[in-house]
Amino acid sequence: MKILVVDDSATMRRILVNSLQRIGYSDCVEAGDGREAVDKFDGSIQFVITDWNMPNMSGIDLARALRALPEGKSVPILMVTTRSVKEDIIAAVQAGVNNYIVKPFTPQVLKEKIDAVLSGVAAAA
Repeated sequence: MKILVVDDSATMRRILVNSLQRIGYSDCVEAGDGREAVDKFDGSIQFVITDWNMPNMSGIDLARALRALPEGKSVPILMVTTRSVKEDIIAAVQAGVNNYIVKPFTPQVLKEKIDAVLSGVAAAA
């Protein structure tokens, strides 16, 4: 599965990619913000993990932009962010995010959330 990892922090991208590799996902593409992610998004991307707070285009705006694309309507999106208030989680879901992780997280939590999103997508298909 090819995963697009989007975060303006190179350190956080490295943590996410390393965590993904630990749980068995080695095909990752990185982007530093939402605009770069939209540019890199193509039919080969099967899952998106994004931060919320980024320059140029936030994770919320990225989710909306991907959902507007024919090839982005059904791609699973997982938001990994420090924002934890209920209203933010609701806003993310309304923008098209499938699931949500609050930083900091463990590789096990990341795996559980990915598995939950994939099983939900499989059930909806």
